[in-house]
Amino acid sequence: TDEIMQQEIRPLVAVDIIEQLHRQFAILSGGRGKDGAPIITFPEFAGFSDIPDEDFLNVVTYLTSIPSLEAASIGFIIIIDRRRDKWSAVKASLTRIAGAFPGNLQLVFVLRPSRFIQRAIADIGIKLYRDDFKMKVPIIMLNSVSDLHGYIDKSQLTRELGGTLEYGHSQWIHHRTAIENFAMTVKTTAQMLQTFGTDLAETELPNDVQCTEELLSAHTDHHSKLKDELKLAVKQGATLLTCIREPVTRSANCKLSSDELENVATVERLLAQLDETEKAFDQFWTKHHLKLEQCLQLRHFEHDFREVLHLFILSILPLLQQGLQRWIDFIMHVILTSNFGFFFSLTSQEPLEKAQSLALHGEQLIQNNHYAVDSIRPKCVELRRICDDFTNETKKKYDILGKSLELHEQLDKASQWCEAGIYLLASQAVDKCQSQEGAETALVEIEKFLVTAKEHQLSNPKEFYNQFEMILTPEIQAKVQRILQKLEDVQEMFDKRQVSLKKLAAKQTRPVQPVAPHPESSPKRASPKITRP
Repeated sequence: TDEIMQQEIRPLVAVDIIEQLHRQFAILSGGRGKDGAPIITFPEFAGFSDIPDEDFLNVVTYLTSIPSLEAASIGFIIIIDRRRDKWSAVKASLTRIAGAFPGNLQLVFVLRPSRFIQRAIADIGIKLYRDDFKMKVPIIMLNSVSDLHGYIDKSQLTRELGGTLEYGHSQWIHHRTAIENFAMTVKTTAQMLQTFGTDLAETELPNDVQCTEELLSAHTDHHSKLKDELKLAVKQGATLLTCIREPVTRSANCKLSSDELENVATVERLLAQLDETEKAFDQFWTKHHLKLEQCLQLRHFEHDFREVLHLFILSILPLLQQGLQRWIDFIMHVILTSNFGFFFSLTSQEPLEKAQSLALHGEQLIQNNHYAVDSIRPKCVELRRICDDFTNETKKKYDILGKSLELHEQLDKASQWCEAGIYLLASQAVDKCQSQEGAETALVEIEKFLVTAKEHQLSNPKEFYNQFEMILTPEIQAKVQRILQKLEDVQEMFDKRQVSLKKLAAKQTRPVQPVAPHPESSPKRASPKITRP
């Protein structure tokens, strides 16, 4: 791009002097001398003396600027065709060329007037006025084009000069304007790419997702338009190259002139510069586009990070990390309201998975050589810490919830066992238990019921306290104490009932033994005494 921008800009282009060029008072046919010197021809032109000095100078300056520096350094060969003119025209042409020719001259050929008198005058005039022309190069007067062929090969001369070189002035002007338009297109395209590249380099990256997306979209659209401009420029150059090479394509025997070959080289060079410019631009765009995409990734990551942080720091972790009493109160509320859905949504794996996924995504960005590694890495560390805190706190709270549920289940079972025991005792009718069979039946019922004590009651208070000590708040302790007292009361009721029933059963089964009279007793038979237990 810099190479194209710093190229020397010619002061004149064909379109600036298009009318003067069309007058065809001077042409650059493309022919060369034996040493490669470019040939400029001044064809027969009736109004040559009337051409304004500025127009003459512009055209000659433009023609001498076209050949390569290497060819121009050899020196130009001038051919002045005045075969149908007078000596005065020859003199005027030599005087004007000598005074205004901007290039390095090597030779000047003059095809003198063909009429006898004018030729004689020309021979005398050139001898008399040679010094007046102030030319430091030889001026060779020629009588015919045949004499010219002795100096310049016919293949380097146009048909007007008896040569075989194909030259069309209108086509030459068309090619020149097309080449210069293409050169201007290359320059303009390079300037647009340079301006766009400067704008991209100076663009500050946005701090939010939406602005970053808008900037990425705008830059991508602009890049696409410039790529279209590049494609059009390449197509323009390729078409121009085809047009210049058309004679060779049409006929295998045709050869391009030296100027046409230089035109081909110029267009190829411009196409090469365009290709280099496009490659450099693509390379720069790839880096810039990657940076924009990474910026968008960063903004999404930061947005998600803030959401996760807000979810954990302001909602979940404060509740999980609050004091035991408040947490147990919350658990009691969950149990009493059966709102387990809220609890499990609070301690579900979804927030954890989101935080872990975001941390993994951040680590992938770091592995992909993201430009904001120093910003991403601390956030990944923070996410991992939050995940660990969440996991640890959730485990603790799950343990509390499990203990709480287990406690209340045992308390409920113990209470139900007490109620069932009271109901059993109440259902045993006193009159039925007076018989041996009734007492024994009642005892069996009680013994069977007491067997279930291990399954439905808190059999070991000390062990119970040790097991649930972490969640025994004063409120829960009071409730446990009431249940334990109730268990003791019911157990005492069963103990008393068992004692009573066993006595009844034993009373009914004891045999009655007769008492023998005592030898020292009175002969009178006494009635035996039976003591009731």
